[in-house]
Amino acid sequence: MTEPLLRRLHARGEQLTVGALPWVAPVYRAMPQVAEVIEFPFAHGGLQFRERRAIAKRIEGRFGKAYVLPNSLKSALLPFLASIPERIGYFGEARIGLLTHRLKNPKNKPPMVAFYSALSGEGGLEADRPRLQMGDAGIEETLAGLKLQRGAYYVFAPGAEYGPAKRWPAHHFAELAIKLDRPVVLLGSGKEAALCGEIAAPVNAARAGQCLNFAGTTSLLQALCLIAASRGTVSNDSGLMHVAAAFGVPQVAIFGSSSPLHTPPLSEKARVLWLKDDPAYQPPLDCAPCFERECPLGHTRCLNDISAQRVLDGLQQTVGAG
Repeated sequence: MTEPLLRRLHARGEQLTVGALPWVAPVYRAMPQVAEVIEFPFAHGGLQFRERRAIAKRIEGRFGKAYVLPNSLKSALLPFLASIPERIGYFGEARIGLLTHRLKNPKNKPPMVAFYSALSGEGGLEADRPRLQMGDAGIEETLAGLKLQRGAYYVFAPGAEYGPAKRWPAHHFAELAIKLDRPVVLLGSGKEAALCGEIAAPVNAARAGQCLNFAGTTSLLQALCLIAASRGTVSNDSGLMHVAAAFGVPQVAIFGSSSPLHTPPLSEKARVLWLKDDPAYQPPLDCAPCFERECPLGHTRCLNDISAQRVLDGLQQTVGAG
């Protein structure tokens, strides 16, 4: 969702270096406008002042501007310690002195692509759509290693780090996989291996060897290649959903507790399923979007009531249109 901002900056002549955590660095390496990616070895939580100061000393004097995308104090600390002259970001966690140019946070949650692109100071944000590119050599190497062929499989990304209120049920994913006419590749982190195993077991019992569980066994770079070369993808509102959109892969994106008005897959080949938006669904989902990790009402109707057949119909439509 940050790629359109980087594209705007590159188009006006700025040479871009991105500082990113290791788990997301491969995504930035798939952006041709990014000249360099510096991996930050920061653990989750904690200020880690010593580590940030060490990196700041290493990069001091190299950059004229820093665009600070997260709203946290610690994300603004490193550019400050590196004495980067212009430090641009949104108001956030007591960091007024750390930034030289500050934007006010919108009262209502805007689409995140526009939220990030606004840091460029330019207009016309509604036209921005993320784009990623992978070299054919890398894709073919990944496919050969996993004994797959381009366009001969679907990708499912059944996880969502945020919580179960964003995850379409595993038995629905399994039912959908059984209905499809091609193998299914399951992608996710090691934490999602058990969830993916729950999907794979009934599918392989019905169609032996037709569901491949790669959760926790592929690198992010391999996952990007697998998505880029797939016939289509099905996912929850997650990072891999945005990857599929940026590659222009036919996809169905399933929303529950979150909102496609805030984090939509920005692609003409994306079909969004959100019962909140369905006037035929009764009783209406007055509780959505709640943005909770778990359903406060205990029923998770927003996801449970989206049938496998409905997702199949949407997938066939977008694949056929592609």
